[in-house]
Amino acid sequence: MRQPLITVLIDTYNYGHFIEEAVDSVFGQDFPLEEIEILVIDDGSTDDTSERVKKYGSQIEYLTKLNGGQASAFNLGITKARGEIVALLDADDYWLPPKLARILAEFQRDPAVGMVHHRMQEKDVITGEVRSSEFIPLSGNLSANRKSILAFNPTATSSLAFRRAVLEKIVPIPEAITIQADGYIQALAPFLATVAAVDESLGVYRIHGSNLYHLSQPRQDIERRNRRAVTLQAVVKGLRDWFPSHGFDVANPVVQAVVSRWTTLQEREEFAVRNPGRVRFFLHLLKSYRDHSPLMAWRLVLINYLDALAALVVGYENFPRWEKRREGLIHWLRTLLGR
Repeated sequence: MRQPLITVLIDTYNYGHFIEEAVDSVFGQDFPLEEIEILVIDDGSTDDTSERVKKYGSQIEYLTKLNGGQASAFNLGITKARGEIVALLDADDYWLPPKLARILAEFQRDPAVGMVHHRMQEKDVITGEVRSSEFIPLSGNLSANRKSILAFNPTATSSLAFRRAVLEKIVPIPEAITIQADGYIQALAPFLATVAAVDESLGVYRIHGSNLYHLSQPRQDIERRNRRAVTLQAVVKGLRDWFPSHGFDVANPVVQAVVSRWTTLQEREEFAVRNPGRVRFFLHLLKSYRDHSPLMAWRLVLINYLDALAALVVGYENFPRWEKRREGLIHWLRTLLGR
């Protein structure tokens, strides 16, 4: 059997109505199909996914497992992958034709690159609106200092590709990370290799209301936020375990910055479900602002510390109203000063 250059790892759970477009977008690449291995990891779907993928026959490898979440699907797929490069694709997304050729060029340009990420288009399935996603095109050794690692924002699963050798140092991903496994990988990969950014839209991320990170209905929002908070706890624990076990000093400021960032995200999800007391919210804001101070101009630092003090007075529930009042005050002062 010929060794593929790229493994496309498609994770899916009850996305039968999307899976064919995802697979077809791989076959539609401006790239030799004989160089591609397609693995579809079905995380225990109960819909018609298996029937829909039958038409591809031996052109893909379809692997099923008991439902266990995204980390368990990635663990299986990465273990089975044979390509030097592993490109991730969520089953409800799809790629544009230049995708694989473009990301491979980045890997071939610099052997030190272990991760490539790129901009995505976002498509609202209900309205049909298409827009470019937010994307910060950071490249290089992102773990060199706190500023560069904090400036990096994790991007969508379907925008990510890695050298398999990098992923093999990260797996097994803790399987309690049922969602956000891609975020966990992105938190660690910059410590293992340099990163390359492609500031081009090479794929389409669908917003369809069932995305685990799309909030629309109040009851679903609470359920999803609960799940996200629990999963983020697992991410933080996984990071705290991984760094020392792979020879990284947990006292290193860059390592601490990564762990602190994910701890802050975890706390925000918890607060959205159960309102924190004023002191806890104050300490949370203080820590978050301090952690991100390397990215802030001095004026923003002052505003943020003012916000933290205000949190002690107004509390979590009233904080959004304070932010509006503060913006109005700043606008008034700028007008008064003629700026």
